[in-house]
Amino acid sequence: MASRTSDPTAPGPSPAARPLRDTASDGLKIVIVGGFGAGKTTMVGSVSEIRPLSTEEVMTQASVGIDDPSGVSTKSTTTVAFDFGRISLDDEMVLYLFGAPGQERFWFLWDRLFSGTLGAVVLVDTRRLADSWYAIDRLEHHGLPFVVARNNFDPPEHSLDQIREALSLNPDVPLLDCDARQRESSRDVLIALVRHLHSLSSEETPS
Repeated sequence: MASRTSDPTAPGPSPAARPLRDTASDGLKIVIVGGFGAGKTTMVGSVSEIRPLSTEEVMTQASVGIDDPSGVSTKSTTTVAFDFGRISLDDEMVLYLFGAPGQERFWFLWDRLFSGTLGAVVLVDTRRLADSWYAIDRLEHHGLPFVVARNNFDPPEHSLDQIREALSLNPDVPLLDCDARQRESSRDVLIALVRHLHSLSSEETPS
């Protein structure tokens, strides 16, 4: 039986399938939070370079009376722990993305996810705007920098200024539009967060 040999001319694995580089030495952690059905799992999946680790489960009758599906009645799955994705920024620096569960019964996991976090994205679904208040409150409690992204699954009915006022956001907190289904849009949200973190770091650095 002939032995199997590798073909040096054969194409290698796609970037999404390659393992983490041996040179990677710095890991940066970002958490994506928001209410139930806001699009956190979608955002992690759209921007991750690897197939995301997801803990989504099919919603059953057991969740009736516990999870509130109003405004997201077409949603059939839910995250029960967290979602995980990865972006390699360069040969040494890697960004790890954690999508937090949105249902109130899983909020106790958030404080653990916040440990070691560089910053956060609050994903807002205007159909359930009040769901964002807890996320903002917890981030402010922990003193974690964050940006707020309005996820436009549907055409927006309110201006960003109206959203800022409704959420009582500090003027210094970046607020922007996004579509979590689009890689470029999700990437722009992460870039906005990195820029915000850099700006805050510059303010703290003595001249």
